[in-house]
Amino acid sequence: MKKLPPIQKILEAYTAIVDNHVNLTENEAKVTSSNGAKTYTVSWENDVYHSNDNATYWQGYAGYPVIAVLMLQGKLPFNQKLADNFKAVNWNEINLSFKRNYAKAATEVIEEKGLNENEVMAELEVVYENLKKLPITIKRGSLRPPKARK
Repeated sequence: MKKLPPIQKILEAYTAIVDNHVNLTENEAKVTSSNGAKTYTVSWENDVYHSNDNATYWQGYAGYPVIAVLMLQGKLPFNQKLADNFKAVNWNEINLSFKRNYAKAATEVIEEKGLNENEVMAELEVVYENLKKLPITIKRGSLRPPKARK
């Protein structure tokens, strides 16, 4: 990967998984946002992953939908016990309230949940180190060509 996401995106992936917002099929996943307003498509072929979520599309790094897929595929560690703490978090609303300062947003949620931030961050570092080592390529959009407009 050429560009890495903010480490806090792992928490958003946890929420997507524990809230059952990821519908994984053979070569594609539909991932619904934390507030249910949007559905993103993650597709892959070999080690090339495509997604139309905002982070992947505009920032060029693996957004939380891609991270969630990689976890469900067993390519990244997934800590079920920790992830369960992030059930039903509306990350869209929280990230907006912190003006996309993901570190402050994550700290707020971690404190709200009564968790030890150092312990949470240590677990996220494990996932992040694995993410850094993955031999994958991240691309914006979809593997499938867009449908012709009429």
